[in-house]
Amino acid sequence: MNADDLLQRYAAGERDFSRVDLCGINLAQAKLSGVNLIRTNLLQAVLSGANLSGAFLVVANLGEANLNRATLIVANLSGADLSKANLSEANLSEAVLTGAIVQKANLSGASLRGAILAGANLMDSNLQGANLQGANLYGADLRGADLSHADLTRTNLRGANLQGAIMPDGSIHN
Repeated sequence: MNADDLLQRYAAGERDFSRVDLCGINLAQAKLSGVNLIRTNLLQAVLSGANLSGAFLVVANLGEANLNRATLIVANLSGADLSKANLSEANLSEAVLTGAIVQKANLSGASLRGAILAGANLMDSNLQGANLQGANLYGADLRGADLSHADLTRTNLRGANLQGAIMPDGSIHN
């Protein structure tokens, strides 16, 4: 399926695009709120500036995808693979990323206010300047992550692995 087909079908009211191969698709600036992309292959997809609020991306493959400035408010990305994805300045407020693989991803300047990242793998990710106010990172793997200048106000870091992480004040966690 190509971008034009998907956008036409979405405009006609279709919302279920689960298990579809959309590898490398360009959906920059697309308005796809509430779309079902469960188990969809979006490897290296371009979704910069897209509105995916309330989208279902459970166990989706978003490895190396470009989600720069995308809106993913209240989106469900549980178990999704976001390895090496660009989520810089994305809005993931109240999104669910339980058990997601966000290893080596760029989340600089992203908003993760109230997001649930329990058990997520954020190893070696760039979270510089990210807003994590009220986020739940219970049991998350943040080894080697860069949290410099991040806002961790009311963030639950209980059970999180912060070994080698750069903390908001610039110190390295032992």
